[in-house]
Amino acid sequence: MWILHFLPSSFIQFIVHAMLVAGIMGCFLSFFVINKVLRFFPPFASYYKIMQIVSVVLLVGGVYLEGGYSAEMQWRERVAEVEAKVAKAEAESAEANAALAKKSEVKVKVIREKALVVKQYIDREVTKYDSTCVIPLPVVKAHNAAAKNETLK
Repeated sequence: MWILHFLPSSFIQFIVHAMLVAGIMGCFLSFFVINKVLRFFPPFASYYKIMQIVSVVLLVGGVYLEGGYSAEMQWRERVAEVEAKVAKAEAESAEANAALAKKSEVKVKVIREKALVVKQYIDREVTKYDSTCVIPLPVVKAHNAAAKNETLK
């Protein structure tokens, strides 16, 4: 059945319906019409059994393939629906990703601004205590503020 994916659905439909119609017509003709006509032609009378068998096989095969074809078309419709949903979800995902990227940019900007303020504060306060080699309380506060990403005043 995987080969059905390579054939156009109209061609498959034509083959299945042609097989079903040939089976129906063959059954009708071989069971009701040709049986009565061939009684008058004894050399051809034995062939109507073969026609009956072939027409029944065509009819059964046509009904079977019609069911398979309808199931295949239902699956193709479901796949098309799911592909449409996936495309819609991808578009929504792209919009959500863009919104998240904007929020992320704002947060990164705020973090960088806080880091710049802390760096300026450290540069301003550390130079006072640089010669004594003592770690004063403002430096510890500045270090802790930088670690916690807080702003200092």
